[in-house]
Amino acid sequence: MEKDEFVVATDRAHRQLRRTHPATAARYDRKLGRIIIRLGSGLDLMLDPQQVEGLEGATPSQLRAIEITPSGLGLHFPRLDADLYVPGLLEGALGSKRWMASRLGVSGGMKTSAEKKRASRANGKLGGRPRKTAG
Repeated sequence: MEKDEFVVATDRAHRQLRRTHPATAARYDRKLGRIIIRLGSGLDLMLDPQQVEGLEGATPSQLRAIEITPSGLGLHFPRLDADLYVPGLLEGALGSKRWMASRLGVSGGMKTSAEKKRASRANGKLGGRPRKTAG
């Protein structure tokens, strides 16, 4: 990283620290099955690791080790080689845009409605879903 890039990155980090309360502590609560992050404001943030990109499927022993970056803006899970950005978590971003969109699509596909039931019945009367053909 060149000196100018370092200065720009440092300025950006200082601006972010003025807007966000950094993490001061983080731990995995095995009983609750949640990651608990204590912010500088005194607020505790609880996360379901199964809803966070990079942590889904992790075991309690993998989640137990959490490191806070010196700025308090990041969390590192060394046993998973996964990183979380605290300001992103506060904005509700539990992963990359692509990952979040895929999770939304999955949950949307599981929803049922009268309209979806009608469409499914009508499709069934026409012979159902077309067979996939070898491309």
